[in-house]
Amino acid sequence: MAVAAAAAVCLPAATAEASGTKLTHNQAAAKLRAAGITWSSSGNCSDRNRKTCTSFSQINSGTVNGIIAFKRASGCRVNITGGTETGHARGTYSHWNGHKVDITPTTCVNRYIKGHYKYVGKRGDGASMYRSAAGNVYANEGNHWDITYK
Repeated sequence: MAVAAAAAVCLPAATAEASGTKLTHNQAAAKLRAAGITWSSSGNCSDRNRKTCTSFSQINSGTVNGIIAFKRASGCRVNITGGTETGHARGTYSHWNGHKVDITPTTCVNRYIKGHYKYVGKRGDGASMYRSAAGNVYANEGNHWDITYK
């Protein structure tokens, strides 16, 4: 029994829970705030159905845990500019389905991603992609990093 418990503790949180529990906006916001992560939107709102908002409604717990782990590992300030709101590309591992967040690029964030993750080529839209050891993909879209937690 103790061996099984120890093995479970060793699983990377972002991978183990990425398709896990769906959180409300308030649940996710509380976890992010406690970790020192900020967020912003051009519309100064959190309505999932407005593309100018930044919403966490229906975000996967593993996505929230993943961005918290990124902040802790990198030591960088993290500001989320995109969550589960409408207006992003569709797909299984989409913003809408709770697998992605967008963050503000800073010197610290850029340096950490490029220095710690493997460059894996360009996406169809030309964004440079980097993959973490846990399998998360960080795509540089210029004005933000589009991060996918599978």
